Amino acid sequence: MQITETSADGLKREFKVVVAASDIEQKVNARLSELGRSVRLPGFRPGKVPMSMLKQRYGQHIMGEVLEQAVGDSSAQAMRERGLRPALQPKIEIVSFAEGSDLEYKMNLELLPDIVPAPLNELEIERLKPDIPDSEIDSQLERIAENNRKSAPVDRAAESGDAVVVDFVGRIDGKEFAGGKAENHTLRLGSNQFIAGFEDQLIGAKAGETRTVKVTFPEQYGNDELAGKEAEFEVTVREVRGFEPAAVDEDLAQRIGFDSLDEMRKTVREQLERDYGQVARQKVKRRVLDALAARHDFEVPPGMVDLEFETIWQQLQEEKKRNPDETAAEEAGKSEDELKAEYRKIAERRVRLGLLLSEIGRQNNLTVTNEEVNRAIVMEARRFPGQEKQVVDFYRNNPEALANLRAPIYEDKVIDFILEMAKTTEKAVPVEELLKPDPEDEQAA
Repeated sequence: MQITETSADGLKREFKVVVAASDIEQKVNARLSELGRSVRLPGFRPGKVPMSMLKQRYGQHIMGEVLEQAVGDSSAQAMRERGLRPALQPKIEIVSFAEGSDLEYKMNLELLPDIVPAPLNELEIERLKPDIPDSEIDSQLERIAENNRKSAPVDRAAESGDAVVVDFVGRIDGKEFAGGKAENHTLRLGSNQFIAGFEDQLIGAKAGETRTVKVTFPEQYGNDELAGKEAEFEVTVREVRGFEPAAVDEDLAQRIGFDSLDEMRKTVREQLERDYGQVARQKVKRRVLDALAARHDFEVPPGMVDLEFETIWQQLQEEKKRNPDETAAEEAGKSEDELKAEYRKIAERRVRLGLLLSEIGRQNNLTVTNEEVNRAIVMEARRFPGQEKQVVDFYRNNPEALANLRAPIYEDKVIDFILEMAKTTEKAVPVEELLKPDPEDEQAA
């Protein structure tokens, strides 16, 4: 085998590889001999089929296998001998091959850059601690009280804020449609659970009354067969229920499973601390990434940038379809070329930071354990009640999906390690300030 480097440009390399015809013939004959020991053909005992017949019947297929193996083995050897770390799968182009002749091909690849992380103990990072006021806890408790108010039947017309127990049947052009029928359904008037206008038309209704409610499904409705269509619902009110005033007291706490109001308040605070803590975590992570980006400016593989840009651009086009007005406002005054240049910079930043985090993790022997991956799979499965087994099987049988699940766990480990090494200070931040979006958030990796 002859390997010749024909081009070196930055992280790009091109090689010419020649595999001798004799090597290919030897591998083909060895594979045919192996096949001949087990193949059964009429008139021949196993192991006695002539080589000429094996070549005639299986030669072309075996040749394809051998060529594929020869390219894989020789390309891997070329990279191994030179200590090359490819960023992506090499691109192979067959230059020439005919039976009895040498195999010649070109191999193009992009290399991972040599990365020297800046000293992590020189980073200065400000950690954010959510400052949750008592008023926030009070508001959350009031919402809980509002959602758990006691109700009782009332002998009067329904008002906004009441609950009505209804039977209903929906029709479009006089025909019932799937999902448009229910009995004994409890609906809170003013909750906006149903299509716009539905609940308003039941205000003033009394128990035993039947009303025809006319609505139009939104153009962006989840069911394409109903989107934008006018419908009529025949609604029979079985009962009107009024609610007692919302009260944050011991009775409320005990009704929803707490021993006391103090315990309920403590639990609410802890939950808010976790929720806002996640927001603070993302802010701090962004600061870590910004600090790393400011200290590193190495070349990145163009192919990796292309792939990341294509992902970002595709997501942008999908977002345009979902929210055309919002994306149009964000892109106002920018040409497509300007937008592509802007998002390509974002893609380059993400690739550079991803490679840097990976190198920091590699140098410091950071790994993701099977236990951590299994825990993540279980958490993902819980998001789909009734389909847990299918979700678990999906990840077990899909290496790419499993890698996508493992990647953020690894990234979080590296971020935590950086925070341990960096000089950190803590700052209490009001919730209002914490929730304000940072400029250029979309550039975060």
